[in-house]
Amino acid sequence: MSTTITPALIEELKASLTSSTIVTPSDEAYPEAITRWSSAAEKPAGLVVFPTTASDISHTILFCSRHNIEIATSCGRHSTSGASSTDGGLVIDLSHMRTVIVDPGAKTITAEGGCTWEDVDNAAAVHGLATVGGTVNHTGIGGLTLGGGYGWLSGQHGLTIDNLLSVSIVLSCGSILTASPHKNSDLFFAIRGAGQCFGIVTSFVYLAHPQGPVYAGMLLFPSSPEVIAGVTEFMNHLVATSKGESAMVVAISRPPAGGDVAIGCIVFYNGTTEEGERFFGKLLEMGPVVNQAREMEYRKVNEIMNGSVGFGGRKNLKGSSFLCPLNQEFVRRIVEEVASFTEEYKDAGRSMVLLEAFSSGVWEKRGMEEMAFANRGPHLSSMVGAVWNDSGIDKVCREWCRKVAGMFTAEFERSKKERGLESQAVGEYANYDGLDRGTNAEKMFGVNYKRLTELKGKYDPGNLFRRSYAFLPVVAEEAGGVSVPAMV
Repeated sequence: MSTTITPALIEELKASLTSSTIVTPSDEAYPEAITRWSSAAEKPAGLVVFPTTASDISHTILFCSRHNIEIATSCGRHSTSGASSTDGGLVIDLSHMRTVIVDPGAKTITAEGGCTWEDVDNAAAVHGLATVGGTVNHTGIGGLTLGGGYGWLSGQHGLTIDNLLSVSIVLSCGSILTASPHKNSDLFFAIRGAGQCFGIVTSFVYLAHPQGPVYAGMLLFPSSPEVIAGVTEFMNHLVATSKGESAMVVAISRPPAGGDVAIGCIVFYNGTTEEGERFFGKLLEMGPVVNQAREMEYRKVNEIMNGSVGFGGRKNLKGSSFLCPLNQEFVRRIVEEVASFTEEYKDAGRSMVLLEAFSSGVWEKRGMEEMAFANRGPHLSSMVGAVWNDSGIDKVCREWCRKVAGMFTAEFERSKKERGLESQAVGEYANYDGLDRGTNAEKMFGVNYKRLTELKGKYDPGNLFRRSYAFLPVVAEEAGGVSVPAMV
């Protein structure tokens, strides 16, 4: 149990910090300080610290360790599992650390741990550059990066962690380290997929790529049998033929204004409007009732879904995998599931299912044991998202998310068996809060689990960082911890 944070402890912490803002439950800023993307994930923290330096983070970690106070780390506040919140503990909120430095010559982007992808996208765009980020730009870079990171550029450049060059991280012992392929490489292995279990990353250095305008936007269709068949066929075509320059996210939901369930296709082509319209020609010929696809700056693509996934309301996410070619009968069942659930529970009418159609060729080239992330393969990710307001249906909404994610898992396993596909991939994307479905750390990290438990014993023997999506047990014989200088 976490120690109660008393006024005397708060004064002790304040005396050790030089440039942090501290918010207590009695402060006017407190309600905003504990606000989360999902109000269902909000918890009454005993204290919220907004640091601006790695040194203050180090002092705060040591304070929590000394007094047995639970730590939660917050960046973009998007976790629906509650990992970025704590009941009575201390939140280290990185949102005051949002500096981005772009080096056009070296083609690198250095971003502080509190940045959102909007911060990174905008800074890089000034120099005609981009890196692989998420598909919603108010997401924090920290959680997405440390858990893997899929995005519109993944087809050409792989996952976000494949483009991560180094990090600066504060460990449970207070040490501030650089981790990269050449420095503390074992820690860098762990960070790329399981970083939340090992410390607080204060800055990320990403590889940047030249990036011009793209063709992208939303195409909206009714969910008729003909549309279901046509969209499924095109999604299968995209995955089979894309060389990485094209991608699509299929959204199954009711429109914001209400009405019947619709199928939205957010299309992306890293090229000109002419090239994009040619590639998505068959989809355009189906006659979308809304066509917002046009040429735009890359940084604008990550704004497309902002309106439908903004802050406010109660939310729960679950994820699973699927293989293309996807069976159109299965897609029809998913459409019916969304329709029946949102009809019965009208308060959850904004709930949705997303299917991400990216080219997997580049990320498949990396070895499964090259980093902690253990979900590489030809499979793609689905996301089930319940959105509601009434806390009285919390259980119903969470169970629905698990049910639909389970439908994807069953179809994925059926498809693998049918195709004779054998893989070490775990088949689940941890950033979609898979742990809440009962997925334990051993399942989530697969072939890398044993090495990660050993590294956990080395770098966080007291298990201070235990609020993340995947708890990693400490190997007793390794629990002596790491001996490192205070600054490396």
